Amino acid sequence: MYFTLAYPYVLWALLALPLLVVWYWYNEKKKAYLGMATLEGVSKQKFSLANLFIHIPFTCRIIALGLLLLVAARPQQKQGLVENNLQGIDIMLTIDVSHSMLTQDFQPNRLEVAKEVAQEFVQGRMNDKLGYTIFSGEAFTECPLTTSKDVVIDMIKETQVGFLEQGTAIGVGLATAVNRIKKSDGKSKVIILLSDGENNAGEIGPITAAEIAKTFDIKVYTIGMGSRGEAMTPTGTDANGNYIFSQGLAEVDEGTMQKIAEITGGKYFAATDKQALKEVYKEIDRLEKNDYEQFDFQPDPEELYLPFALIALLLLMVEQILKYTLFRTIESR
Repeated sequence: MYFTLAYPYVLWALLALPLLVVWYWYNEKKKAYLGMATLEGVSKQKFSLANLFIHIPFTCRIIALGLLLLVAARPQQKQGLVENNLQGIDIMLTIDVSHSMLTQDFQPNRLEVAKEVAQEFVQGRMNDKLGYTIFSGEAFTECPLTTSKDVVIDMIKETQVGFLEQGTAIGVGLATAVNRIKKSDGKSKVIILLSDGENNAGEIGPITAAEIAKTFDIKVYTIGMGSRGEAMTPTGTDANGNYIFSQGLAEVDEGTMQKIAEITGGKYFAATDKQALKEVYKEIDRLEKNDYEQFDFQPDPEELYLPFALIALLLLMVEQILKYTLFRTIESR
């Protein structure tokens, strides 16, 4: 914290105040000299309390002018440079929303658990820019990179199966996320890719998308979600559009997911239950910490001119009151 002036050059005008004092002193001496020309003037030049206080109005005016110049220079109190050691990166969450994400080996299903844990992860990333992409047979970016965690969380909450063409286009999902994050100015760029199946759609293969990510120095963490066994899986819909469930097995293509992570310098994680998925995000949170220094200025400095302005106004009022009351009486004697 320190004090400064917004317009310090205004104070050069203070150099004029001594000239005003000299001018005033010269005029007062001149008046005194003329007054001594008569015997009456000599009698008036005797020391008196009136003679002692006769210069008070001018003194008030000079001090007021000095204070007004200080007001014009705008004294301020500012916060100095504040160094914050922040940890922030750019992260794109990329989540599979194919029908298999409704499988009930997670309660109530895989997608709802994936959304819940992803929201907790977003909430905990204090200094990052985050974005959100979904994919099934095609991909769509729900939220580009932003510092607003609430926006990302709202987008995740609203995610539902059936919004996109069905299938599991892991490569397209990854490529879409890469396209959104590749031009960011973050010191580190990360994609967290979650899927529960095998790539079976899309014009871009997962390995090709991983090579593209590597080109832009984007690290990809992959998560294979699902228990290793049979579970109630959606196999179709009835006449009313409700999903029909039956026992089935949804295999995660762990080999491809591991290869994506390996190519980009990331890591593959298997999430077989909700707690395991939480631990995955916690580990990613620990792994992705990049220190950098940020210097902040106080955006709105505190203005300090008001007390000086009030004192100057008070002095000018005192000058006028004395000039037209007490000193008019003295001068008339």
